[in-house]
Amino acid sequence: MAVRHQLVKASPQAVWDVLADGDRYAEWVVGTSSTREMTGEWPHVDAKIAYAVRVGPVSLANETVVRRCEEPDVLELEARAGVLGTARIAFELRPWGRHCLVILDEHPLQGVGGLLHNAGVEVVTQIRHRALLGRLAKVCESEARGGRSDGPRRTPAAARAHAEGGADA
Repeated sequence: MAVRHQLVKASPQAVWDVLADGDRYAEWVVGTSSTREMTGEWPHVDAKIAYAVRVGPVSLANETVVRRCEEPDVLELEARAGVLGTARIAFELRPWGRHCLVILDEHPLQGVGGLLHNAGVEVVTQIRHRALLGRLAKVCESEARGGRSDGPRRTPAAARAHAEGGADA
C-alpha cells in the first residue's frame, strides 16, 4: 500500500478548493492530459471525471469516481484504468499550523493491477505520488501567494506547447 505525505504551504481550505475543482484535475494528476466531467457534481459521491492519459503516441481513456467526500478533510476516489483494473486513491487534509499536511494513500482494488502489485510497483507508485503531491503543492502554493506563476490556467498539453514556443491551445 503506497502512502505518502506532503506539507503544502497553503491552508487546508485552499488545498480542498483545488481538489474539489474537477476542471483542475489535469493540473495536478500526473500523466493526465485532459479531463471532462461525465456525471454528477465533482466532488460529490458518485460524480465521475473522464480523463486521457498519454503514453507516447497512445492516448488511453479512463475515469475516476468519487467514492467518499467529507468536505474539507477527506476525498476518496476510485480510478478505473481499463484492463489494469481499479485503485482506491484517498486524500486526507490535516491542518498543520498555517499549512496543510496532505496524506495520499493508494492501493489496487480490482483487476490485473492488484494481481501484479509487488515491491517494484510500489516503488513506481511512490515516485508518481511524489510528483503528484509536488504538482498539487505548486498549484496550491501559487494561489496562496495571490496568483498563478504560469499565468492563465492551461492544460498540461497547452502548457508544454506554450513552453516550447507554440501557440496556446
